[in-house]
Amino acid sequence: MARNRTSISKASSIEEIGEFWDTHSLADYWDQTKEVEFIVRAKRRHRITVDPEVYSQIEEQAHINGVLPETLVNLWLAEKLQRAKRLQRAKAA
Repeated sequence: MARNRTSISKASSIEEIGEFWDTHSLADYWDQTKEVEFIVRAKRRHRITVDPEVYSQIEEQAHINGVLPETLVNLWLAEKLQRAKRLQRAKAA
């Protein structure tokens, strides 16, 4: 389905759009914008509290691995859950 789109940046890729807005201010183009509506389908995030000492260790390991603490925790939890599933299947067999 073809859509007529106007583009302030006249860019042909997401990268070019990013480069344009890295060097331009929306304030200079505000009169060329229009209001739009859209739906954001973001997955709901849940927060879990962590002991401060544990979090310090997570931060340290995340820094060593070059990732955010949240990313590291999600990776570790996913690994742990996979291991738990394998153990459950093995016990059921």
